[in-house]
Amino acid sequence: MGSAEEDYNFVFKVVLIGESGVGKTNLLSRFTRNEFNHDSRTTIGVEFSTRTILVGDAVVKAQIWDTAGLERYRAITSAYYRGAVGALVVFDITKHQTYDVVDRWLKELYDHAEASIVVMLVGNKTDLAQAREVPMEEAKMFADNNGLLFTETSALDSTNVEEAFETILKEIFYKVQKQKQRSSQSNTVSLASENPASTAPAQAERRPCCVAL
Repeated sequence: MGSAEEDYNFVFKVVLIGESGVGKTNLLSRFTRNEFNHDSRTTIGVEFSTRTILVGDAVVKAQIWDTAGLERYRAITSAYYRGAVGALVVFDITKHQTYDVVDRWLKELYDHAEASIVVMLVGNKTDLAQAREVPMEEAKMFADNNGLLFTETSALDSTNVEEAFETILKEIFYKVQKQKQRSSQSNTVSLASENPASTAPAQAERRPCCVAL
């Protein structure tokens, strides 16, 4: 029964970053388990879930990492950017303060991750549109000006959650394919040696893991 989950061509590590309370954990659980927890507690440290999807004719295993947004956990999460090929920078459309610090999160991301990482700006909680503080046009313009993908989501009612993750995974996949065309040399790295919470070593040895873009 687990064979479908284990039979994959690529593992793409994607990180979720943003202020505490913007809905990162529920975006993760909605995409990987189709669940939403109204009583979701603040993430302590880091945690991750996986889901396998088909991109073109390749099976991609998405390893989605959720990091604590609280300042006091920042020190233990910085290393988890290593090996990430994608990132979702999440803010709450009803709290402008969570959007105002997107620049800071991007700086932290680019300080620790590869420069070629694929980044998507995500305005979450569209189910609370009546309390919106961040105009969609403003966030979209910021994303365009900074070379980011952009979408708005609701983890509560599932709006655009699938599309957000599928879009960034496809973008990563196409980037990998372009790189393959430029070079026949293998450019893969293993997460297992870098993250003790990663998948089992035996599994990591059987398949190539995250691709360095």
